[in-house]
Amino acid sequence: MNRETVATGRTVDEALEKAYEQMGVSQGEAQFEIIDLPKKGFLGLGSSPAKVRVYLETSKAQCAVDYLQSIFVKMGLENVQIDLTEGENSANISLNGEGLGVLIGRRGETLDALQYLAGLVANRMEGDYYRIVVDSGNYREKREKTLENLAKKLSSQVQRTGRSVTLEPMNPYERRVIHATIQGIDGVVSSSVGEEPARRVVISSTNPVKRSYNRDRSFEGGERSEHSRDRGSRGPRGGRSFEKRPPREKYVPQDVVPNRTKVEMEDDSKPLYSKIEID
Repeated sequence: MNRETVATGRTVDEALEKAYEQMGVSQGEAQFEIIDLPKKGFLGLGSSPAKVRVYLETSKAQCAVDYLQSIFVKMGLENVQIDLTEGENSANISLNGEGLGVLIGRRGETLDALQYLAGLVANRMEGDYYRIVVDSGNYREKREKTLENLAKKLSSQVQRTGRSVTLEPMNPYERRVIHATIQGIDGVVSSSVGEEPARRVVISSTNPVKRSYNRDRSFEGGERSEHSRDRGSRGPRGGRSFEKRPPREKYVPQDVVPNRTKVEMEDDSKPLYSKIEID
């Protein structure tokens, strides 16, 4: 992105002086182009002034710095020191000063947003993609070490148990740190699942534990315990257990004679039904 201005004057030097003043730069800091030379008309008629264009070539990294400075002024952070290190295809912008915690935010969310916006501004210029990295107080270096230690710790757990572990949602930069650390550890692999912004890293074992159950709900290859065989048992964790009860016998009243109907149990000398009288 180039900054430029056009100015006129009776002479070229006068036009350049006006242009430098408008740009706020000195003569050696900017380049210029003479558009028109001054012309004198006949008897003072038809004369034209000198016209020049003064321009300042700004790199993509400098555009990003200028944009961040404008944001800090609006946030009331006018004492932020910005250190710029430019490379061929990337630039590192380091922020230093007091009270910069507000620029980091929760788990670096604000810092990531500033980096994203600064990258958009820088890449509005023509040319190949230019990567912008914004850091504050070496936060990214400290965060990277924390993530590496976390990946190593969880990898040991996965190797020991054979069970996968899913991490909390992370941004692409933090996920790359986890993946890069896992690649150097034997016995574990990593993958990403979900959609942004809730995309997570899953650390899995190359020899996962396989579980299968028999019909009696015991592990395959194992034997059922005495507690699981006894009805009324509370299992191997302790507590009271009861012996298996015998099946309950069906109660039969003593005054009932088996294999006799109700009619046979009645007195044979009495009629089965009473007489019905009709008036």
